[in-house]
Amino acid sequence: MHTITTTEDLAAFCTRAAEAEYVTVDTEFLRERTYYSKLCLIQLALPSRGEDDAVLVDPIEGQDMSLEPLYDLFRDPSVVKVFHAARQDLEIFYVDAGLIPDPLFDTQVAAMVCGFGEQVGYETLVRKIAKQSLDKTSRFTDWSRRPLTDAQKTYALADVTHLRDIYEFLAAKLAETGRDKWVAEEMQVLTNPETYVTRPEEAWERVKTRNSSGRFLAIVRELARFREDYAQSRNIPRNRVFKDDALVELASTKPKSANDLSRSRLLLREARRGDIADGIIAAVKAGLDCPNDDLPKPDRSRERLQINPALADLLRVLLKAKSEEYSVASKLIASAADLDAISAGERDVPALGGWRRDVFGDDAMRLCDGKVALAARRGSVVAIDL
Repeated sequence: MHTITTTEDLAAFCTRAAEAEYVTVDTEFLRERTYYSKLCLIQLALPSRGEDDAVLVDPIEGQDMSLEPLYDLFRDPSVVKVFHAARQDLEIFYVDAGLIPDPLFDTQVAAMVCGFGEQVGYETLVRKIAKQSLDKTSRFTDWSRRPLTDAQKTYALADVTHLRDIYEFLAAKLAETGRDKWVAEEMQVLTNPETYVTRPEEAWERVKTRNSSGRFLAIVRELARFREDYAQSRNIPRNRVFKDDALVELASTKPKSANDLSRSRLLLREARRGDIADGIIAAVKAGLDCPNDDLPKPDRSRERLQINPALADLLRVLLKAKSEEYSVASKLIASAADLDAISAGERDVPALGGWRRDVFGDDAMRLCDGKVALAARRGSVVAIDL
């Protein structure tokens, strides 16, 4: 097992990779104690199966190594970069270098398009496509500790060596069925930099609360903004600052002093003093002082939808039928929210655009317009023209 720890060795491997049709990529990282993922290991494999064609790149042992040769490879449009469930891996590279590998292929998305079910795991694909099994004993290891054991290295390399067989199988199946364009559409989300940007001023939208008062939400917004800024600047998990339940409690109790904070039931002891305490009090004040015309407004668009429950149920039956007909994961075609929106008369819905329109959207629209009916035929549900 070859481990790369120098810029020169990495550049030599990447020069070879630039001549290949594709390279498989995976990472090992830790995020339990930091806001941003700590990159611990990068695994790379070339299509050829030689001993030196699959390597580990160790940025911890090689702390002086530059990853720029790898980033040059990621920018090379002639080499497909193959990942499985790529989002977290891509976020690491975007945060570190401001780039997203291109062209990109995600085998999890491709497997959903090829009928392997919802968000199929790597282990399942290894078993079904590569006809191999994975040793899972190193799955929950601490990848930041050195030296790595042989078992850890073997486990890590398996994440890219079997990926070669999976990619080649799925790419061939997509080309055979003409669905490669479907996967290309799905890659647009993963290759969009906005996918990996977290803006502190928008963090409040992820906080779940039943209180829709504008003033209350203004305090939630300011507390969430402070927490996100604080966590990002110190690279610590946001829950180490304070958790969501404590944030909602603070928005309700509106503390104005350290003495008020001491009465919180949910606030961590460390957050009741120092910079965090000062930030909480300032955020609460900013929310209370927010002008009326700047108060946040909850998204009530779904509440305003006049959902037709019976039609939504028919659409669910149609979706299941189309999922089975095309062997595509139903969640990839349309979400429950999509179906409710369509039944309520909304037409600016993801399920009605792109490849989804061909698979499901056109018939969904015809069903809504009373132009088709659903019937059982030889154990399957089919759409029948009226």
